[in-house]
Amino acid sequence: MKFTGTIWRPPYEASSMLLEVTAGCTHHKCKFCTLYNDLPFKFRMSPMEDIECDLQEVADTLKQWHGFRFDRAFLTGANPFVLKTERLLAITELIRKYVPTVQTIGCFARVTDITLKSDSDLTALAQAGFDGLTIGIETGDNGALDFMNKGYRAADIVEQCARLDSAGIRYNFFYLVGISGVGRGEISAKATAAVCNQLHPQLIGANMLTIYPDSELYQEIQRGNWQEESEVEKYREIRTLIERLDIPTQFAALGASNAFQLHGTLPQDKAALVAAIDQIIDRVGEEKLRDYRKNLRHL
Repeated sequence: MKFTGTIWRPPYEASSMLLEVTAGCTHHKCKFCTLYNDLPFKFRMSPMEDIECDLQEVADTLKQWHGFRFDRAFLTGANPFVLKTERLLAITELIRKYVPTVQTIGCFARVTDITLKSDSDLTALAQAGFDGLTIGIETGDNGALDFMNKGYRAADIVEQCARLDSAGIRYNFFYLVGISGVGRGEISAKATAAVCNQLHPQLIGANMLTIYPDSELYQEIQRGNWQEESEVEKYREIRTLIERLDIPTQFAALGASNAFQLHGTLPQDKAALVAAIDQIIDRVGEEKLRDYRKNLRHL
């Protein structure tokens, strides 16, 4: 199968069939992001013939893996949901042709990708099996969204994800802990909880901001325009977010950026999650947490 560069997927898509339909990111302007710096281009769509060839390979392989099946496909790339609805539906038809056991299809999506879709587009995609999109909202703090060049604001998150709710497309959020900078962690957490509490994310996944020298954010730090939160402040930020969330959802901190793995169901596991965070702050402390961040070579 054809894959370009490093392939990123959420932890919960580990058992999904991975299918490359795009490579890179249409936006590619977020100051903190280095995920697609290894590509010689900004964004590329896979030719339909390549997609069909990969699916044929999957079908041939499954014939040899007696009893194994894929129930879900995950389309790779930073934001495949940006593709026109007609192309996404054509890809869906190919998936069903070659791997008919697939019931649902997920991918990463930007808030701005949803904006490009009409309500009827979203309904058609839901009926075709698109479900469980992963959206990196990062934060509900407009100041941080503007500074980091995310290309949308908190009100856009609410408006566009409410349209997904109406269409019947479920979704998961990625929250970037530390994106608002030193002294603003609680501001980010409270603003993000206010956004999430208006919506219905299946899961809110927390990822710790890790700054690499090849990011634009690193240059902003060198110029004195931004300061990173301490590791303890990041955990206090997560604590505030969990405390402020009043919707039923899953909360998870499972990626490599997190020194400690956290997972629970809200609201019933709220107290246990807060207690676990308090133990990390009290018993581990800034020095050891900072050592983890410094030694994290790659996300």
